[in-house]
Order: sequence, then C-alpha cells, then structure tokens
Amino acid sequence: MRIEHIAMYVNDLERTKGFFVKYLDGKASDVYHNQRTDFRSYFISFDDGARLEIMTKPSLEDTEKTINRTGLIHIAFSVGSRERVDELTQKLRSDGYEVISGPRTTGDGYYESCVIGIEGNQLEITV
Repeated sequence: MRIEHIAMYVNDLERTKGFFVKYLDGKASDVYHNQRTDFRSYFISFDDGARLEIMTKPSLEDTEKTINRTGLIHIAFSVGSRERVDELTQKLRSDGYEVISGPRTTGDGYYESCVIGIEGNQLEITV
C-alpha cells in the first residue's frame, strides 16, 4: 500500500502552483475546472512519483495555522543532500519565507530545516 496523493485547499491556486514548481521542482498538470461549482485543481508531481493536489473553490474557510495544532502539520521533501537542504533553506529565507528551525541535525539523526511556506503551510526540507 502507498499514499496515492495528498490534497490541500489554497486561496491562491496559481501562486501555490508556482511555489511548488519553483522551489521543489514539481511538475504541474493542466488545471481542472468544474464550471458548475467553480472548483479548480492541479496535481503537482515530483520525480519519485509522489503527488500533491492543490485545490481551490469559492468560500473557503481559512483558519489560523498554528504550529501546535492537531492534524496534518507539515509536508517533508527530501532534496538529496545536506548542501541542497542548506541552499533551498537559504533561497526560501531570501525570498521572505520564515525559517522556523535549522538547518540542523535533529535528535533522531535527520538533517533538516522547517520553513513556513506558501499560505502558512509548514514544509520540512531534509536530505
């Protein structure tokens, strides 16, 4: 068994698509648009076969995304090396995204950084 994809609602579909393409080398599908409901989505595919569906529709409820909430808390991306973790973390920081930890080696041996990315969603960047 494997997870087929993870989905997230966003306010700005095009900006979110651009984020995952620019920073994480995602490949976007063509946009899907249900004209009856005005639902729109893209599937973002990554080299290893993982997929993220980003979606939007009118009247989304946008609640505060605190770090200590229950539920899904972050999406982790493996970038292949410590150097790439450092580079991507610095690029995101330079582009105005908040780095909340790292890069560092965690107590369980991961080399990672955590960043508040697009629309306040937390990303973990790891080897």
